[in-house]
Amino acid sequence: MVLKKDKQKVLGETFDDERIRSFLNTQPPSGESSSFHLLEKAYRGMNEDNFATFVQFYVDAGNDINATNRDGQSFLSIVRRHRNAGPYIDSLIKHGAQ
Repeated sequence: MVLKKDKQKVLGETFDDERIRSFLNTQPPSGESSSFHLLEKAYRGMNEDNFATFVQFYVDAGNDINATNRDGQSFLSIVRRHRNAGPYIDSLIKHGAQ
């Protein structure tokens, strides 16, 4: 018997605004900055276009674009080390990340 996958993997999924805004409801682990955690979750779960939209919603909601992790590193400083993060970096900088 040959088994077939019943679902295909979805690559480059585009979220609607409601789905993108839902990332703003993500709760951080104890002791972690909520603002930093939101950026990290969105970065890991969105393509560059969705992330750009998210960052606008994130800033509009009053979150800190320069939030740091437990080690005092900003999200931008971490993402700058990623080889293919250019468009994500641009979105962060456009909204005031330093």
